[in-house]
Amino acid sequence: QVQLAESGGGVVQAGGSLRLSCAGSGLTFRNADMTWFRQAPGKGREFVAATNWYSETTYYADSVQGRFAISRDNARNTVYLQMNSLKPENTAVYYCAAESAGRYYWGQGTQVTVSS
Repeated sequence: QVQLAESGGGVVQAGGSLRLSCAGSGLTFRNADMTWFRQAPGKGREFVAATNWYSETTYYADSVQGRFAISRDNARNTVYLQMNSLKPENTAVYYCAAESAGRYYWGQGTQVTVSS
């Protein structure tokens, strides 16, 4: 059974930083494309950042480019999202997702609240 567990969310002031973690189990983590999404109150889920498995190329939404960084530690089956210069509009539930062998798996999410 595949499980993804996010952690690291919390409340931070605007301009601050947080690092989210997503630990995976039940899948060959090093072969999975990993993505962070977020969902703000009253809005749909949106793409934030991703890293693929074979080249570790990273991709970012324009709104977070230069402020957020995605990385992965395959030995720990964990993907990270370092978030710097946070803004109130970054307030959302952040989810990690894994794509492996044509299937998508989702974590339960972690709340990030940025106060102004």
